Amino acid sequence: MDRKIAILVDSGADVPPEFVKEHNIFVVPLKIIYKEGEYEDRVNITPQEIYARLEEEIPTTSLPSTERVNAAFHQMVQEGYDTVLIITISSGLSGTHNLMRMLAEQYGKLDYHMLDTKNIGIGAGQQAMLAAELIKQGDSLESILKKVQDSINNSHVYFCLDTLEYLAKGGRIGKVSAMLGTLLKLRPVISCNADGIYETVAKVRGSAQALAKTISIAVAEASQNLRFSIAVAHGSAVEEANRVMAELKRKLPQCERFIKTDISPALSVHTGPGIIGIAVQALPAT
Repeated sequence: MDRKIAILVDSGADVPPEFVKEHNIFVVPLKIIYKEGEYEDRVNITPQEIYARLEEEIPTTSLPSTERVNAAFHQMVQEGYDTVLIITISSGLSGTHNLMRMLAEQYGKLDYHMLDTKNIGIGAGQQAMLAAELIKQGDSLESILKKVQDSINNSHVYFCLDTLEYLAKGGRIGKVSAMLGTLLKLRPVISCNADGIYETVAKVRGSAQALAKTISIAVAEASQNLRFSIAVAHGSAVEEANRVMAELKRKLPQCERFIKTDISPALSVHTGPGIIGIAVQALPAT
């Protein structure tokens, strides 16, 4: 039987808006919580608004609302979909994956398949983009699931942070590590490990050197793949992101797709401004 397959992502996957529109991807927003009230990621708050307020208050983030997820399922059924691929940011960093699985089970009207990207930001979003293109080219459900899972297993994102302050305040790294890093001007290059949890892959003194190291790690990894795509994500650092993108295009002319995006408000809460991320996605051999 011919399936009609929908894709559902959370806003932390940072799939570019024009791609979301073109492929009719369903997006549910993460929540950003200030003392004075709640906002929905990219719906009624922008990354710039968060950066502007970081000095006075660092908000917390939370899972998408049950109503939003159920509304997305309902809309899928209304539009004639019978199957949904639920592609989320890492379950090691967010409860979103488990929430969506539970709600899909309860909803009961769609054949659902969970894909935990073990990744964050556009590193997760690239997997939704791959799935959308495989659906468009008419791959079977089994083939799509296998190709996306293989890509997840062989794809990584590398972040170079301007400051460790926000990761520390959000409880993502210890206060002592953050303080030592600041004193020594150490800049970590952070990735997600096999369990989808942040790990430091390099420590470099000074921002320029850290960025150069991030680029060299990404280029080395990309070069091991027959086919790959590259994404550059930034936190209010457009010029820097453009420069990094130009360098990657020069060093990796065989890359099949380059994407540039800003980092979603929900993620920027934990990283602060000035972050640059490079995501290397392994693509299926055929």
